[in-house]
Parts: sequence; C-alpha cells; structure tokens
Amino acid sequence: MNQSATNKLWTKDFIVVSSVNFLLTLVFYLLMVTIAVYAVDEYHASTSQAGLVTGIFIIGTLIGRLFIGRFIDVIGRKKTLVIGLILFILTTALYFVHLGIGFLLFTRFLHGVMLGMASTASGTIVAQIIPNTRKGEGIGYFSMSATLATAIGPFIGLYMSQHTSFEMIFSFCLALGIICLITAFFVYVPKLELKSPTSSVSKGFKISDFIEPKALPIAFITLAVAFCYSSVLSFINFYAMEIDLVEAASFFFIVYAAAVLVSRPFTGRLMDVKGANYVMYPAFILLAAGLLLLSQANSSFTLLVSGVLIGLGFGNMQSCTQAIAVKLTPVHRMGLATSTFFIFLDAGLGFGPYLLGFVIPLTGYNTLYIILGALALLTTILYFFLHGKKEKIPVVYNSTSA
Repeated sequence: MNQSATNKLWTKDFIVVSSVNFLLTLVFYLLMVTIAVYAVDEYHASTSQAGLVTGIFIIGTLIGRLFIGRFIDVIGRKKTLVIGLILFILTTALYFVHLGIGFLLFTRFLHGVMLGMASTASGTIVAQIIPNTRKGEGIGYFSMSATLATAIGPFIGLYMSQHTSFEMIFSFCLALGIICLITAFFVYVPKLELKSPTSSVSKGFKISDFIEPKALPIAFITLAVAFCYSSVLSFINFYAMEIDLVEAASFFFIVYAAAVLVSRPFTGRLMDVKGANYVMYPAFILLAAGLLLLSQANSSFTLLVSGVLIGLGFGNMQSCTQAIAVKLTPVHRMGLATSTFFIFLDAGLGFGPYLLGFVIPLTGYNTLYIILGALALLTTILYFFLHGKKEKIPVVYNSTSA
C-alpha cells in the first residue's frame, strides 16, 4: 500500500507543474513564430535583426537558467517558481511599450531570463516529486507537456497573426502568464534538508556552482541534437515557401507533437526498464532520417512524414537526455542538473538559427538539411563515447531507491 503510494506518478502536484510548464512553453513557441514578423512590420527590422529578436529570447533563458540553477535551493524551489512567474508576467507587459527595435530586443532578452527562471524551477520540482523508479517515464510525460506546446503554440501563433492584431497576441500571452501564476500556488513541494544553505553561494566563483559536472556529457549530446532541430524550428516556414508547401507546413508541428505523444509513454517506460541506449540509438537514426527526408520534400505527404520522424527522434531524445542528466546526480544538486540540461538545450536552439543563418545563403535549405542529417548520425558516435558505452542496466540509476 505504502509502496504503491510512494510510486504514484499522476499526483495533483505533478499535474499542476506539468500544466504550468505547458503554458510557459506555449507562450515561448507562440512568440517564436510571430515576433520576427512583428519586428519587420512594426519596426522595419532587417532579416538579421528579426533573427536576433527571435534568438535573443533563448539567450536570455540560458542566462536565467545559469543564474537560478545556483540559487534555487537557497531561495526555495516553489518560491523561485512563483517569483519567476511574477517577473515573467511583468516582462510580458513590456511588449505593449513601443520604444523601437532596441527596446524590443531588451524586452525579449528579459522575458527569456524570466522564462528560464520559472521553467528551471518547474523542471526541478517535477524531478523531485517523481518516484525514483519511474524517473524516465515521469520525465517523459512531463516533457510531453512541452511537446504539446511546441505544436499548439506555433499553430495558435500563426492563426492569430493571420486573423488578429499583435496587441491581441501579447494580451493572450499575458493572460496565460497570469493563469500560470494562479496555478502555481496549488503546488506542494517537499522541503529539502540542506546541510549548509549558505555554503553553495559564499565561497567565490566555482564552475560547479553553476553547472553540474555529472550532467555535462549528456548535455553536450543535447546541444548537438538541439542545434540540428533548431534548423527546423526556425526555418521550416521559409523552406515551405520555397518549395510551395506553406499550407502543409502549418500542420508540421501538429504531426511532430502527435508522434511524440504517441511514442513517449512507451519510450519513457522502455528507458526505465531497459536503459537509455534502447531509446537513444534508434532516436538518432530517426532524427537523421527525418532531416534527410525533409531535404527532399516535394509533397505535403513527405513533408509531414519527415515531421513524424523528427518527432520520434528529437522529441524522444529530449526527454531521455533530461532523465539521464537528473538520474546521474544526487538529489541536492538536481536543480543544477536540470539547469545544466536546459542551458545546453537552449544554447543549441538559440545559437543554432544565428549560425545556420550564415550557412543557408551558401547551401540553400535542401543541402542544409542533408548536412544536419549527417551531423545527427555522427552525434551517435559522440553519444557512444560520452555516455552510451558507460550505460549499464537501469538498476544503476535506481539503486538509491529501495
């Protein structure tokens, strides 16, 4: 009886934190697909400026995670979430202030910092409340909330940009932020006993105060695959215009999310039972196949099938690598492990479009996706040396939970 209660996954707190994560990610992706157009229409921004308006948000989240990963257990996990959400709402309101492209860049950066703070807190809280024996499965379900948002966010964003004003889009984002804050008050987070609350912030600069070393190897893998996926996230609409498949492209993230939602319950459980390698190696192949198929897309069918393959690949790798990062670290450094994972994920998604923006004029979109498909395959080798060959049976992870 007690054991089954201890292993219960779908608790009220798990559902609430997953809901907050869903809404935060929804705002993130909704604005990702609309803000560049806003910058061009309202401030006559150049293409590079519009790209920076999009990417600087992710750079902000990276910095927010880097900072809060160190202090989250000193401030308190729930308190960090609430403070982060309040500041997230306030910075969302800054979109209504029109002071030029420079101020928009400043707003995007600040907004990103606050999202990084709030989402790191939600990720840390959920990693704490999931039973140890169900970590892979639990984090898989939790990250499904973000996956769902990656489909619904762009879909709502594109729909609203075609049928309403940008002021209405910003109002909608503000309302979602307020709902997040109200919902967060219902979360109960068990207190952690810290041996020395001040020791982690009182002895000068140490890289381990900001980054969890045990999570670094898998974080590098996350960086590489996120870099590949950033090409899809940022350039799929431009590519669709080039190959005259704009209508099909609006459903790309829907089929992407559907593939993840269908597969994630199985892959999360498979990781807990068999180990991460059983998920990761097939996922690398699927991601590479999806990118290569995307490079050759000449019909709605091939474009959408590539979305399914990329969803099965990157979508499952994202939750699997997060679960590995959390499982490899002790409970009192779970906040740092979570922020380390997201820092590298954000770096790949944030800097990827900027760097690839220099490559596209030389290669075109077709060749770019071929190159990135090859890179995804090569990352399999990197994974083998950094983590795969050390991967043991799942008992290694669960040995701390009786």
